[in-house]
Amino acid sequence: MREIDKVAWIRIEDGRVLCARSRGKDAWYLPGGKREAGETDLETLAREVAEELGVEIAPESAVPVGTFTAQAHGRAAGTVVRMTCYAADYRGTPRPASEIEELAWLGYADRHRVSPANQLVFDHLRSAGALR
Repeated sequence: MREIDKVAWIRIEDGRVLCARSRGKDAWYLPGGKREAGETDLETLAREVAEELGVEIAPESAVPVGTFTAQAHGRAAGTVVRMTCYAADYRGTPRPASEIEELAWLGYADRHRVSPANQLVFDHLRSAGALR
């Protein structure tokens, strides 16, 4: 089994969560990405969100939401993603950058449009009453 270590940002507004879709991909994901050698969770989160959305995460506001593990979307069976998620405030205006083609605010009805790990996050947020 191969594990992909990712850190993701959860930003909820009006009962919807901000998601991104990369060029050439069919599923939506929470903004974030893979950790580089020696990075902490918050360093990874800040770097990835800045690269993908052009906004600055306020690390002092970061709150852990949970860690979710599932089959990695579009990867061979047995490849799992372990995604550690944080909610945090930010500065700037989110916009697609780097490999991101578009952004959308998704609700629970959009669960089928996101990757398996993100579906677990949607379930968690729904059960917590944060996602409509």
